[in-house]
Amino acid sequence: MDNMLHKVKNLVLGDSYERNKTTVKGKVVLMKKNVLDLNDLGASVLDRAHELFGKHISIQFISATHADSGSSEKRLRGKLGKPAILEDWISTITPITAGESTYEVTFDWDEEIGLPGGFLVQNLHHSEFYLMTLTLENVPGHGQVHFVCNSWVYPAKNYAKVRIFFANKAYLPSETPELLRPYREEEMVVLRGNGTGMLEEWDRVYDYALYNDLGEPDEEDKVRPVIGGSSEYPYPRRGRTGRPPTESDSETESRLPLIDSLNIYVPRDERFGHLRMSDFLAQGLEAILKFLLPEFEAVFDDTIDEYDTFEDFLKLYNGGIKLPQGPLLEKIPLQFFKELVRSDGEGLLKYSTPQVIRADLSAWSTNEEFAREMLAGVNPVSIQLLKAFPPISKLDAKLYGNQNSSIRSHHIQEHLEGLEVNEALKAKRLFILDHHDSLMPYVKQINSTPSKVYATRTLLFLQNEGTLKPIAIELSLPHPDGYKFGAVNKVCTPAKDGVEAAIWQLAKAYVAVNDSGVHQLISHWLNTHAVIEPFIIATNRHLSVLHPINKLLHPHFRHTMNINATARNILINSEGILERSFFTGKYSIEMSSKIYKDWKFPNQALPVDLVLRGMAVEDSNSPHGLRLTIEDYPYAVDGLEIWSAIKTWVEDYCKFYYKTDDMVKNDTELQSWWKELREEGHGDLKDEPWWPKMNSIQDVIDNCTIIIWISSALHAAVNYGQYAYAGYPPNRPTLSRRLMPEPNTPEYDELKGDPKRSFLKTVTPQLQSLLSVSLIEILSRHTSDELYLGQRECPEWTMDAEPLMAFEEFGKKLKQIEEKIVKMNNDKSLKNRYGLAKVPYTLLYPSSEEGITGRGIPNSVAI
Repeated sequence: MDNMLHKVKNLVLGDSYERNKTTVKGKVVLMKKNVLDLNDLGASVLDRAHELFGKHISIQFISATHADSGSSEKRLRGKLGKPAILEDWISTITPITAGESTYEVTFDWDEEIGLPGGFLVQNLHHSEFYLMTLTLENVPGHGQVHFVCNSWVYPAKNYAKVRIFFANKAYLPSETPELLRPYREEEMVVLRGNGTGMLEEWDRVYDYALYNDLGEPDEEDKVRPVIGGSSEYPYPRRGRTGRPPTESDSETESRLPLIDSLNIYVPRDERFGHLRMSDFLAQGLEAILKFLLPEFEAVFDDTIDEYDTFEDFLKLYNGGIKLPQGPLLEKIPLQFFKELVRSDGEGLLKYSTPQVIRADLSAWSTNEEFAREMLAGVNPVSIQLLKAFPPISKLDAKLYGNQNSSIRSHHIQEHLEGLEVNEALKAKRLFILDHHDSLMPYVKQINSTPSKVYATRTLLFLQNEGTLKPIAIELSLPHPDGYKFGAVNKVCTPAKDGVEAAIWQLAKAYVAVNDSGVHQLISHWLNTHAVIEPFIIATNRHLSVLHPINKLLHPHFRHTMNINATARNILINSEGILERSFFTGKYSIEMSSKIYKDWKFPNQALPVDLVLRGMAVEDSNSPHGLRLTIEDYPYAVDGLEIWSAIKTWVEDYCKFYYKTDDMVKNDTELQSWWKELREEGHGDLKDEPWWPKMNSIQDVIDNCTIIIWISSALHAAVNYGQYAYAGYPPNRPTLSRRLMPEPNTPEYDELKGDPKRSFLKTVTPQLQSLLSVSLIEILSRHTSDELYLGQRECPEWTMDAEPLMAFEEFGKKLKQIEEKIVKMNNDKSLKNRYGLAKVPYTLLYPSSEEGITGRGIPNSVAI
């Protein structure tokens, strides 16, 4: 039929038509679904069948320079070119790399198209595909034109509007070519959705919801409050899925079965790429929960709740624990099974040796390493300068009575290198790790469960050599007659021998338990994962892909919604892995909502945070304008280098697009983005006076720098060192099961006679520690498709030359920082960078390889 029409056309128009016709060749790079999804091997066959019946993939250009004169709308639109189809779909089988395929497309060029500013794509196949790029060669008058797409395109029947892609040129709304503006605005309407209905996998809707999907009201033990949307439980918003409410509680969203964890809705382009180990994360943790725990209970020794000796921990790394055989292993997903057996082929649950015990098996237990990890460990963001002695509580005395510290001068005087307490305080040599106020309101509830914890304060002294020394630990419980009667405090001080030494070691363990929970719930989950999700949603709802700020921030949002959705289904949900393995138990997310009340966006800027914690003072004569209170504070030293590099890059980028403050004020998309972010995304804090403005170029620079810092470096600092330190459970126990033994009790006698066994009976038991180690091993791992700070998915991510050059300079600066970090780690005078455990501080080293490396700053919160 096509050939017959071709001949008729030649008869009517003559052969000169063919000779004079202008054609433009294009190259499309995409990935087919069947390459990415082993569960749909039939997709390729069905797509080929559709091709045979004339159902093609077509592309139609939109002119940025010539109007559609035939349009009935009052508003001008770009003229549409003639559709062209992808050629040789059936015969093309040659991939460029894993899964990528290249197709030619030939356009009968209409001179009135001029410069194509975008294109429409219709997929009439059976299956979706991942459209990567489209490159046009020799466009008349314009040369090469490149489109960066990186988006899933589903069959046309799934869309109310035809999919549109724009050329990779950034425009502020007011500078957008007039003929493209209707398309730009309509695309934003699609992404916002209508706020109703259950969202399907092909939907591209970004919308807000409360954390009302963590509990299961039909099961009493799994009931959890709705988090967010109230003054009692404020929280950042998460992405809406539209799932229906439960039958018994209309305020709670129904949950997916565990087996369907991977199917939880997030916009399709936010899902993991095919190289990311999403199956290993979701299905692997599912396997632990559903299959391994019951089996472990059957195969462990009689003391299944205990590690009998410290040597038992080493079996995890040296030889492994033999997995049970039989039907169990047949149920475990292949990817997770491979991870379990590794290369030994013996079916062993075996882990790599954590860095903290590689060089020295006992260094972790020293006071020096205990203190050093507060500056260079997995949670280096909590320590602060002690500003008043004794430490003062900020809890409401009407509700909690006297919660001030009981630590006095006589407890610490001998550890101050000859200084009086007031002299040490004035000299800024006293520091505190204070988990008292944040935990005390929940200690009574927690201690009514099998967990038994204290709210802790740890005082430290900055020694002449520049290292910290722990000098007192306060263990606090609510008064037995009620919170309003204040706290019951026990002060422990360092000791080297006898039962006092055992008590001190246990006191440090209670601190580590507190710190592990605060780290995972607050420093990691709340302050990176949860707070950044509203920024992702608001950006996609209000900043077009053409907007320069969208292009700036987009790499720093990659995969975050996916990992957060997975977390809601298997990690932070009721009786999920976090509740099972951390002392906070069922109060975990509820507690983090209380702490979110005090979250302030501008305080997330590293320089501001350091000053607020008393870890630095403003000093124009010091690098980065700050003088550190502890000169050798690895997180701060490296962090300020990274912060400065990010801010310089953001400044160079933003000043290219915004020349005046009025351009910022008049940017309609930017203003609506910032307004909705405050009023909806972080709506429970919308009336707080600390919200920054968005009225100047400097406002844009400052706010975007904080967003990128949270998404990249802050997350890297609190995530990728987890296995190095917490992969050995005694160093970072996640829960404690009994309180400090009192004199004249069997437990106290055991503490005197066998302090190691007493320690092991107190901290995380076998099953929970295995669960925790399995989790943090996954969280600490870089995947093969990781993109690090200073990298982009496509080198041609913008057509603007100056931003590309600024980005190149950013990359060079990061390389210089890497060299500087290596040099500092080799400087033996910087004792906090290496320590007795000989773990160099590399968590803010920008680049990394695949695997558990303890270094590398990915662009985004992607795991």
